[in-house]
Amino acid sequence: MRKYLSATIEGDVPIARRPRKFPPEREPEGPKVNQAIRARTVQLIDDTGSNHGDVETDKAIALAEAAGLDLVEISPNADPPVCKIMDFGKFKYQSQKKAAEARKKQKTFDVKEIKMRPNIDTHDYDVKMRNMRRFFEAGDKVKVTLRFRGREMAHQSLGLDLLNRVKHEVDEMAKVELEPKLEGRQMIMVLAPR
Repeated sequence: MRKYLSATIEGDVPIARRPRKFPPEREPEGPKVNQAIRARTVQLIDDTGSNHGDVETDKAIALAEAAGLDLVEISPNADPPVCKIMDFGKFKYQSQKKAAEARKKQKTFDVKEIKMRPNIDTHDYDVKMRNMRRFFEAGDKVKVTLRFRGREMAHQSLGLDLLNRVKHEVDEMAKVELEPKLEGRQMIMVLAPR
């Protein structure tokens, strides 16, 4: 019978335990604030924006506390590091707001795929082209895949002619990002909106 708390086995022989390993402490992300600043001297910029030059860190922290604000390390790689007296909570909030705004403005490109065959019918071709134009208007890239089956591999020139026809029809609204190339039994071309 094992007892886990007393760590013994029958006969009072102790169980060897491996020492617990704690994960290493990570440094907090973002700029260092107040006591976390380790440099002896810092270049101090006060809350009004005026530069006080090189000041000892303890004195800079005392000035920040006297103003009821925090000492925030703005440029840690400078020699000495540049620190500013400001409200850290407000600074953190505004930087998160800027990051969210940048993410909102970022456009993600989807790659839509249109599959064709070398001997596609005219109506099917028109439907595919209509869809392709709609994708370009939405700002998406289009990957045109032309699949060859069986003996169609002997007539690759028909496939290349079809892809060139597609390229010329959408020339005013799209540019070729990847020229037609053969990969196994399919020919691929990628078009991006202008």
